[in-house]
Amino acid sequence: MTVGILGLGLIGGSLARAYAKAGHAVYAWDRDESILSFAQLAGAVTGKLDRETVGQCQLLLLAIYPGGSIAWLEENAPLISKDALVLDCCGVKREVCEKCFPLAEKYGFTFVGGHPMAGSHFSGFKYSRSNLFQGAPMVLVPPVFDDPELLQRVEDALAPCHFGSFSVTTAPEHDRMIAFTSQMPHIVSNAFIKSPTAGSHKGFSAGSYKDLTRVAWLNPGMWAELFLDNREPLLFELDLYIENLIAYRQAIAEGDREALEALLEEGRRKKEAVDG
Repeated sequence: MTVGILGLGLIGGSLARAYAKAGHAVYAWDRDESILSFAQLAGAVTGKLDRETVGQCQLLLLAIYPGGSIAWLEENAPLISKDALVLDCCGVKREVCEKCFPLAEKYGFTFVGGHPMAGSHFSGFKYSRSNLFQGAPMVLVPPVFDDPELLQRVEDALAPCHFGSFSVTTAPEHDRMIAFTSQMPHIVSNAFIKSPTAGSHKGFSAGSYKDLTRVAWLNPGMWAELFLDNREPLLFELDLYIENLIAYRQAIAEGDREALEALLEEGRRKKEAVDG
């Protein structure tokens, strides 16, 4: 199989390594030519994804920001083989799918929205690895939901990544869920570390500090775009979180132990209910 990959950051680079390791030809593009050259030297990439090679690809994986992925597909759609399968790997789905499903229909190839639920607080090709997705969930947003052959085709095409499970959903539902499970933790972590106390935490911090602050070290450009693209679901979660924080603050400020214990018990029971 010939695979085309747009972007060689952590996700795109790990995809390239996984497919190259499985013996597939990988053509890739990255805005930094030195990264592309390094990926070729590392054996992860066969050659450059361009107007000459895009039509040779049976599988195309778009692993850059949502706006960039949409713009690239709009420009290159006429060059893509009608037998090709195109998946994006963006962190939001509604806008991407709204723009890309019609392009696929117009030019005859197949587009499926995708979101590999794997990553790291480190970014860039140098942190990529062929086993990044092993055992991880993969979320799919297909154009139709009554085509098991299409879903099997996607799973077969992604086999070199060794995903642990596949979930199928709609673009709005994906974005609603991801606002809670991914975007909110990044905001909370990034805001929490701004305390002036953080500078002197060493010797006083353990697992809870590490768990809460791990994703504070993020890619500002990428996450800002994702947050704004998913504005309404994210604002819902953010407003609710602020409301809950205010309740804790009020109980503490008023010295109301009974109210505080009730809030903490409510949170403990909620955690037990949702995660077991």
